Amino acid sequence: MNRALINIDYTNDFVAENGALTCGEPGQVVEPNIVELTNQFIENGDFVVFAVDVHEEEDPFHPESKLFPPHNIRGTEGRTLYGNLRQSYEANKGKSHVFYMDKTRYSAFAGTNLDLKLRERGVEELHLVGVCTDICVLHTAVDAFNRGYQLVIHQDAVASFNEAGHEWALGHFESVLGATVK
Repeated sequence: MNRALINIDYTNDFVAENGALTCGEPGQVVEPNIVELTNQFIENGDFVVFAVDVHEEEDPFHPESKLFPPHNIRGTEGRTLYGNLRQSYEANKGKSHVFYMDKTRYSAFAGTNLDLKLRERGVEELHLVGVCTDICVLHTAVDAFNRGYQLVIHQDAVASFNEAGHEWALGHFESVLGATVK
């Protein structure tokens, strides 16, 4: 079965101590796990997606503008991949099975060609890592489930700024989406 790893929003704004919408320490402690999984998938030749949130400066029409402070603004350091994941991406970005994509909504599927890219490669199983467990990871998982993908959520490679939401989402993945949480 073909599988893919989707790295969701693991950027400075979401993870770094001074990030605009950081989950802070919970996001920082999962870095080694995210990097290790990413490198394993790349070395194995599996499709690896970096799905990265992007916003335009002072966009009053984006629905998140009313909910969160400005974050992941195009062209800023806040939108850069966090820590060693950046080096992993930079070292592998020319490879045909490494794909960086912009996303403008919580789900990596909303308004993108992600489903097409996965189907072209015969991917049936998605492994999800990144932040935030109960927002972008969750919405990506729900859309993947609705498209018929099998899901694996790596609980030691997801985090949120809301611990209760994080725990709820882990349970939801398993009990409602039939995902394997490992």
